[in-house]
Amino acid sequence: MTEFPTRPVAQLVGSNGPIHALTYSSTPSTYILTGSSDRSIRLYNPSSTTQSPTGPPTGRLIQTYTGAHSYEVLSLSVSSQNDRFASSGGDRTVFLWDVSTATTLRRFGSHSTAHSHTGGRVNAVLFSGHDDSLLLSGGHDTTVRIWDTKSSSAKPVQVLSDAKDAITCLATPQNGEPEIISGSVDGKVRSYDVRMGRCVTDVLGAPVTSLSLSKDGKTLLVGGLDNKIRLFDRRNGTSLKTYEHPGWRNTELRVQSCLGAKERYVVAGDELTTSEVGIGNNQEEGKIWAWDLLTGKLVATVPVPWGGDANNKKVTIGRDGKEKARKNVVSCIAWKEGGFGNQFCVGGTSGVVNVYGEL
Repeated sequence: MTEFPTRPVAQLVGSNGPIHALTYSSTPSTYILTGSSDRSIRLYNPSSTTQSPTGPPTGRLIQTYTGAHSYEVLSLSVSSQNDRFASSGGDRTVFLWDVSTATTLRRFGSHSTAHSHTGGRVNAVLFSGHDDSLLLSGGHDTTVRIWDTKSSSAKPVQVLSDAKDAITCLATPQNGEPEIISGSVDGKVRSYDVRMGRCVTDVLGAPVTSLSLSKDGKTLLVGGLDNKIRLFDRRNGTSLKTYEHPGWRNTELRVQSCLGAKERYVVAGDELTTSEVGIGNNQEEGKIWAWDLLTGKLVATVPVPWGGDANNKKVTIGRDGKEKARKNVVSCIAWKEGGFGNQFCVGGTSGVVNVYGEL
């Protein structure tokens, strides 16, 4: 892959609301899992497609997982063996699912237990530890909780409560090191050495919205609500490069960023502002931004259509009785093979997931 992939190859449809969570299955990353505001999780095969008269081919919906979440789904994580996945959302609870039977295996925390997240929203969930024996969750209550997936205990193994505001994102090294990295609205990134019981704090200043750890664990990509994405050297906490552009905005919403194409690019969604949209003026088109990792130069902007059935679009009417412009905010992103594959996907307010690259 010599150039940033801009070719749309599939659309994933079926959600009845905005997409808040995206992830590929573990190696070989054949499938895509989506979490929606309609409280459902959907599993797709983006390579098995049917032709669409209005856009890219439609990927095949394999399974819909429902009946567990009572609020929107905000985060997803797939086990290394692809037999289980975890989900979290607006209901204080983390669920562990069996992929093949579409049933929940475990429920970590709930409204009725004293050990659950108390702030309602659980913004991030992530498998960790040997054989995915641990499950991490971070929430609006400012805590990171560590759950034992092989134990029947309802109590978390440990609660990390150093943050002063909501936890928005989590990361952990791929090499199996006992380390947990959290990003918080208080503008800080905290790295916990679980084995040594040590916490190292790096100050970003702006609320942290996204974390993407390099494969070797030496650098960390951090997105924040100050119109900037930064690459940090984890050994000394220094900022190696800042990625920004006058036309790119991220000051209000949790817009994710990631490393892609074998860590050659920094890729992010787009938070559109009201002044940038208008009726009949491409108000339904979002955008993907890509920077060169080493130089920091913008190398591509990719349009993201609203997608779906053009003849069955929901119309929103404002208080003035006029049709409101719809903003296609591209808020979540995932890259195949943990950033090393030939494909990536994005989702957001339209409820349609757009896939780019190669099938």
